[in-house]
Amino acid sequence: MSKKLLVIGSVWPEPSTTAAGCRMQQLLGAFLRFGYKITFASTASRTEYSLDLEKVGVAEVTIQLNHSSFDDFIKKLLPTIVIFDRFMIEEQFGWRVAEFAPKALRILNTEDLHALRKAREEASRKQSPFVTDHWKNHPMTLRETASIYRCDLSLIISTYEMEILQKELHIPSELLMHLPFMVDVSTISKEKFIPFDDRKGFISIGNGKHAPNVDAIKVLKQEIWPSIRKELPDAEIHIYGAYLPQQVSQMHHPKSGFYVKGWTENVDVVLNSAKVLLAPLQFGAGIKGKLMDAMRTGTPSVTTTVGAEGMHKDLPWNGAITNNWKAFAQISVKLHQSKDLWETAQEQGLELLQTIYNRAFLQDRLEERVNQIRRALETHREQNFIGKLLQHQTMMSTKYMAKWIEAKNKSCT
Repeated sequence: MSKKLLVIGSVWPEPSTTAAGCRMQQLLGAFLRFGYKITFASTASRTEYSLDLEKVGVAEVTIQLNHSSFDDFIKKLLPTIVIFDRFMIEEQFGWRVAEFAPKALRILNTEDLHALRKAREEASRKQSPFVTDHWKNHPMTLRETASIYRCDLSLIISTYEMEILQKELHIPSELLMHLPFMVDVSTISKEKFIPFDDRKGFISIGNGKHAPNVDAIKVLKQEIWPSIRKELPDAEIHIYGAYLPQQVSQMHHPKSGFYVKGWTENVDVVLNSAKVLLAPLQFGAGIKGKLMDAMRTGTPSVTTTVGAEGMHKDLPWNGAITNNWKAFAQISVKLHQSKDLWETAQEQGLELLQTIYNRAFLQDRLEERVNQIRRALETHREQNFIGKLLQHQTMMSTKYMAKWIEAKNKSCT
């Protein structure tokens, strides 16, 4: 019997615009390698940046929200595994999957902990320090945690998020798996990197729909770039990202070396031309695609503790980490000027990739974990009492809300 994977996405993957799109592309590639026949389904509309999934051998299906047509679809498909891309998708479709494909292994791809990102953003706006209790008591944390318990396995991208889920919320390790970005390290070497003398200037990258990125660009413009330009009067910084809002576009100011470029089709090309990537992120969650891309291209980066969080374990960063904007500017200038410092940072990035993000090793771990749970799925679910409780019909408010919306929609037609 063929192995089938159904992925239900909140959006169609956009690997050229978002780290989440790259993450999904990596997951799809892994399961294709494992021999699964994959169907990707979504209620969202496609954009000009959406990946052509059929080109890579993945079937595309458009589905409806709060509609029984999905029940017929999944009964006919009979997937071996279902991946929910983000907890909101599990809330919307999880009960239908549990009811109409009960033997399917249910996996939650968190992307990052949305509640953690939201709680940090709220603390940042209030200019108050973030404390874990704020996250623990956030309404979204309750929803996200319930989703984790309802699934058989949740993929967690950050070591920090693994730690707080287990230490603060006491979620059993059997329900979690640390799976960071997966990089083909066999294709990366110092000899292939563009050398120091063939690069110039600074770069910053971030999708404009993501609030932490917009905030970081503001910090660059107002707090950091003036100090860098004071030391390097001819330096330039190029800002790249899809969906940049007008407030960012208006920051374009060639006289001060601040260039807002917008979306780039090939992020590697622009990273290869720059000496240093700057990412002064004040809030957020998960791990940052832009910082991974910098490592892959041998581009040292300067970021904050939030930016580097959960990305480097106890290994040295490929550049510098600081939350002080004056120090941020100073070390950025030093990295731009010192070949020795720059090359050391580059080597540290290479070590991080090889040690933590090795695709072959991570894919093997994922396949082994999935097969292990599949072989003993009933036992696995029996041990997850809270998950059983949350699947119980009296607790399924999302199910009955969906049924009510469906009935209401029918009465309106």
